[in-house]
Amino acid sequence: MIAWWAGRGQSNPSIPEDRHHDEFWPSRRAVCPDHGGLARDRSGHCRPFCQGGRTVAINFSGSYDAAEETLRQAREASRHGGSSGTAHMIVQADVGDEHAISRMFDEVLGAWGRLDILVNNAGIQSQAESHVYAVDEYRRILDVDLTGPLICSQVAIRHFLSRPGGGTILNCSSVHEIVPKPGFIAYSISKGGLRNLTRTLALEYADRGIRVNAVAPGAIVTDINAAWKDDQEARANVESHIPMGRAGTPEEMAAVFAFLASNDASYVTGQTLYACGGLTLFGEFRENWSS
Repeated sequence: MIAWWAGRGQSNPSIPEDRHHDEFWPSRRAVCPDHGGLARDRSGHCRPFCQGGRTVAINFSGSYDAAEETLRQAREASRHGGSSGTAHMIVQADVGDEHAISRMFDEVLGAWGRLDILVNNAGIQSQAESHVYAVDEYRRILDVDLTGPLICSQVAIRHFLSRPGGGTILNCSSVHEIVPKPGFIAYSISKGGLRNLTRTLALEYADRGIRVNAVAPGAIVTDINAAWKDDQEARANVESHIPMGRAGTPEEMAAVFAFLASNDASYVTGQTLYACGGLTLFGEFRENWSS
């Protein structure tokens, strides 16, 4: 898992002046769970947060070197934004392990004392026909992709409620939240569940200063899509199904997360924002074949 971003919030001129205080608009520090810690993917995600003066915790379960590289790039982005980034940190933990999640939050809160934004970014998948999909594998996928975000959210919400200021939770979902994905039954179920996790927590805690939203990427050039992202022919085939005609980038996804984490989205909760190049628009209907 990977813990990203949080930082100093910017004043929103559309908010009455008497509401510009920590009780309503905190955004100093955040943690983002992810199952990888891949510098090539995560540095793009982190950059706008770091450049905005925020402090990020980079959590990982895989390569320590990749996490260190992401940390280096996060600090470089902070320096470009005018801050040192020395408080950024990396934390190793497996988001599929409840006890590891608890230790991760203890470490981050022990170092920072406060958390303002949680970004649930964990995601793994595996392929098999649904009638032979191994139940143990199904459980492994859901532990990381759905149960992990729930447990992380529980810990974050308990912290948010323990002090003034509320907080923000952002879930990284997928177009497969609503688009079926044959052969990937566990992943598909996890993303459908993440949609209702987002909506349920948003409704339950809306009156306590806690916002919960999700971003649903489409085909993005990250390592979870290694099967096609570096293969010219395979990538062209994927992009032929996208109405905008191209795959998205981690930086484009980061901009959406940054918006939802900002005061510009202070009246937005319980929503999934699809950043998918039009994949959810039923592209085959661009041509009138049905009537």
